[in-house]
Amino acid sequence: MVLLLYYANVITQYHKLRNIREDKIVMKKRILSICMAAMMVLGMAACGNSSQPEVQAPEEEQATAEENTLNYDKIVVGLDDTFAPLGFRDEEGNLVGVDVELMEATGEIMGIPFELQPIDWSMKETELANKNIDMIWNGYTITEERKEKVAFSQPYLNNRQVVVTMADTDINTLADLTDKTVAAQAESSAIDAINSKPEIAQTFKSLGEFETNDQCLMDLESGRTDAVVADEVIIRYYVSKKGEEKYKILEEDFGKEEYGIGVRKEDTQLLEALNVALDTLKENGTTKEISEKWFGSDIIME
Repeated sequence: MVLLLYYANVITQYHKLRNIREDKIVMKKRILSICMAAMMVLGMAACGNSSQPEVQAPEEEQATAEENTLNYDKIVVGLDDTFAPLGFRDEEGNLVGVDVELMEATGEIMGIPFELQPIDWSMKETELANKNIDMIWNGYTITEERKEKVAFSQPYLNNRQVVVTMADTDINTLADLTDKTVAAQAESSAIDAINSKPEIAQTFKSLGEFETNDQCLMDLESGRTDAVVADEVIIRYYVSKKGEEKYKILEEDFGKEEYGIGVRKEDTQLLEALNVALDTLKENGTTKEISEKWFGSDIIME
């Protein structure tokens, strides 16, 4: 009897243990099913969020990315290498000047090397359009006519178109240019300025156009030309080197103007990067330093 009760108790415990094990298996299956369902829901949610905007990169990284979209290994700048003090050759043949130093500083800010390419100034817009150069920079006056062909940077320097003669002439006003031989650089803003005053230009004996301002001034010194019309920044630098007592700069002028940098109209990203670089150079004092070196004072526009 005792033995039968013992075996009965064993069988009862066996069934209890079996039921517990089966319950655990069922529970594991339920947990596994819940986990799989949760993973499916999360996966669907992730797909559903694919249209959400991506996390924005820091501004510095975005700026770098924008700079990289310029895709320039170098930027070729067309200039007149006789345009002192903005761009000219020193005694050793090196390109120097206000604009040359501004170009080099701008290239450093933009992280792209600038290659300076002397060009025939009368062909500057053609050189730009044909992609032989990427910028026109060197005392490049902003005019309405030029705006039709190129996109300009912000202006950076004020200028006037002045008249210079030898000191011993009787020319003191624009009216005194009547029946006089006048010279100016071909395809320059000086020619545009003269043509903007036809009531004066029509009284000239003749208007000679030379390839460079240096040639105009040499013709003046030789006596073949009575007066030269050119950029004030050039004339004042020239006479300071040659001897101010030898020349006369008239108080009357052919108009005020501003210098800018020209790029192709479609190169909008290049133009934007250029303007940002110019602002940076003004803010960090580089333009002031360069201007004071060449002009004796800071005349770069704010």
